[in-house]
Amino acid sequence: MPLALLFVGGGALVFGAAAGGAALGALRGGRWASAGRRGVAGLLLLALGGLAGAIAIGLRGYRALTLEVLAATVTTEPEGPQRFRATILFPDKRLAMYDLAGDAVGVDAHILKWHPWVNILGLHTAYELDRVTGRYRDVTEERTKPHTAYALARPTPVDLFAIARRRLLGPLVDAEYGSAAFVPAATHAEYEVRVSTSGLLMRQVPPTSTP
Repeated sequence: MPLALLFVGGGALVFGAAAGGAALGALRGGRWASAGRRGVAGLLLLALGGLAGAIAIGLRGYRALTLEVLAATVTTEPEGPQRFRATILFPDKRLAMYDLAGDAVGVDAHILKWHPWVNILGLHTAYELDRVTGRYRDVTEERTKPHTAYALARPTPVDLFAIARRRLLGPLVDAEYGSAAFVPAATHAEYEVRVSTSGLLMRQVPPTSTP
């Protein structure tokens, strides 16, 4: 989590609580106008602290993105006509295997881009792999044959992508969008899934030659 964001959120909560206490004191003393001003200030600070906390918690499901980074490695193993297994290795060494139908394997990702001025708080473009799917080459087969898809995203207490999509983060977010890439799955092959600020790509890993 960005430390600057945590400091801002924690400071806002502390000052908000202090302002709320001062408002109660002013209320007991009969200073209604002062109590009102301090109460409003306290509520605004508490809201700011809560927003910072929600963003910090939500970012646990995302990875910071500054340059092109490796998001996963996908290995395809054919198991029959238009059937294959995709083995996915994540950067944290988590391993997952999925049986898919189609001619290609596809990976989708969520990408969240903050406005440059928000970068001061330590927030940078972030991404989260969303799902892996089987894809048919022919459009008619895509419409009529079985679809296979599995979620890659882990559950988080706060879904930042859903919040940003509803425009609840206001001027903080520059853009939120989905990106996808797919590659053939008819042969045994290994691909790197990479994410950059322009989107998702899959690049084949050259097979290692054995002497």
